[in-house]
Amino acid sequence: MFRMWCKIFKDNRMLRDTVIEDDSSRNRTAKVLSALDTACHEFDLAVPMWLDSTIDSFKRHDKARFYQDNFIEHIDFDFLEIHVIEED
Repeated sequence: MFRMWCKIFKDNRMLRDTVIEDDSSRNRTAKVLSALDTACHEFDLAVPMWLDSTIDSFKRHDKARFYQDNFIEHIDFDFLEIHVIEED
C-alpha cells in the first residue's frame, strides 16, 4: 500500500491535512503525482509545479514543500507539504 500525507501550513500551524492511499500497480512516480492531484482537488488548490529544488528535496527525504513560487495562483497559506509515509 502506498500512502502519502499532504498538509497545509500557515504560521507554523497545520491548517488541513489528508492521507491519500493508492494500492494500484502503477509506478511510484505515477502514484505520487496522482496523490498530489487528489490532495489538491480535496484542498481546492491548483496543482503546484515541481521546481528543481522541490524534486531534489523529495528524492532525498521522501518529503517536499511547495511554496508560493510553486503555484501560479496566490495561496493564502505558507506551504503545502507532502510526505510519503508508507510504500510496499
